[in-house]
Amino acid sequence: MAWNIDRKSKKPIYKQIADYIENGIADGTFPSDKKLPSERYLAKELNVNRSTVVAAYDELESNGLIQQDRGSGTTISKDIWGITKKRIPSWNGYIEAGSFLPNLPVAQRIRKEMEKQKMINLASGELSEDLFPIKVLREITNTQSFIGRLGYDHPQGSEALRTSITKHVKEFRNIKTSPSSILITSGAQQALHLIVQCLLRPGDSVVIEDPSYHYSLPIFKSAGLKIFYLSVGNKRVNPSELLELHKKHRIKMIFLNPAFQNPTGDSLRRDQLKAILEISSENGIPVVEDDPYSLTSFNGKEVPTLKSMDDNGNVLYISSLSKIVASGLRIGWIIGPISVIERLSDAKQQVDFGHSSYTQWIANDFLESKHFDSHIKNLIRELEKRRNQIVSSLDYFLDDQVEFNIPQGGIHIWCKINSNIDEIKLLEESISQGVIYVPGSMMGSKKLFARFTFAREKEEAINEGIRRFSNALNSLK
Repeated sequence: MAWNIDRKSKKPIYKQIADYIENGIADGTFPSDKKLPSERYLAKELNVNRSTVVAAYDELESNGLIQQDRGSGTTISKDIWGITKKRIPSWNGYIEAGSFLPNLPVAQRIRKEMEKQKMINLASGELSEDLFPIKVLREITNTQSFIGRLGYDHPQGSEALRTSITKHVKEFRNIKTSPSSILITSGAQQALHLIVQCLLRPGDSVVIEDPSYHYSLPIFKSAGLKIFYLSVGNKRVNPSELLELHKKHRIKMIFLNPAFQNPTGDSLRRDQLKAILEISSENGIPVVEDDPYSLTSFNGKEVPTLKSMDDNGNVLYISSLSKIVASGLRIGWIIGPISVIERLSDAKQQVDFGHSSYTQWIANDFLESKHFDSHIKNLIRELEKRRNQIVSSLDYFLDDQVEFNIPQGGIHIWCKINSNIDEIKLLEESISQGVIYVPGSMMGSKKLFARFTFAREKEEAINEGIRRFSNALNSLK
């Protein structure tokens, strides 16, 4: 093959391959009456992982340029030229020109594999359906009258729900706020997008933890931000390191996940939280606290939040019901200064004219019901069982092949793999064995790590999943 990948280019390799094939279709390099090269052949010819070619072909198929049929190979779409012989738009060019970056190819691959029913899912960050309070939510919809508005609601979201959240965060998280300081969002993801898009400019410097869930989000790079990393170890964040980063780079915002952090499962101590708040106050740096897990403590100890200690309004607090009730409700919220909340709510109105009044009604009634507290207690019991199972399975099947700390809450366990092997090959082999997880590089790790999530599968499947991962790991040694 005469064409070569430009490995120094900033353009992802899968996009280079997709562009090459698209151009080849246009100039006749790839005739319409012949099959395109197989994924395996093309990967070997270009010296890339097969998953990279898969991502390229998936992109071409989504743009209507090719057809992938199991058993008969990949062919150029018969309708590519249309009846009138007019060329379809070069969608790859439009996609590449957009300022909003796509997920990493590995992330796209994982998402597609998670949809397969026979795959043991240790990657998804959502609860399994048996942990949802389905009976209670059905009871709410069946027995209680809908009292919400069917027209557009308040720009910040239902006042009833914001009032309930005010009481909820005071009781469960020791945060004092008011309904006017709360914005209802479509989960924590939208909250992060609104903050990045409305409060920061291209070229601004921000800090995220490394490793962290935020590392996997393209929103920071899409916004043109300069990203600096705060290393996370056994002691979690080092406040002095944060101060040094600010002195060198004039940090505009800090993004933290202090309680049962994703992926490490660790939590910041109270003294660390105070030190971070002092740095924030002395230097005028806002802190975004992403808190999906603080209610899931397995030992019954209260997990402090930054916002509960924030006397000056330096912290923007994000949370949601996705990780503790049901992801499909799409109920999240931001707590912050009223002026900031009004700015973010104005942007949200431009995007979606406000949140669904129906799901807000359900969420409000559930938070106000006697069932919420019992649901959380049951959730913690079930998550602890699954945590215990994955720890037992890791010890049994992998022993000294991995190292990990046992999380005291949350839904993730972070494992260091004591082998010098190719991370992507390990992922591919695990997929072929029927188990999916998140490789450490997606979370920013420079070494070989894996994040296993234990909230999506029951104990038996967790045990089988770790067994399959062990087989994959041992097959590559």
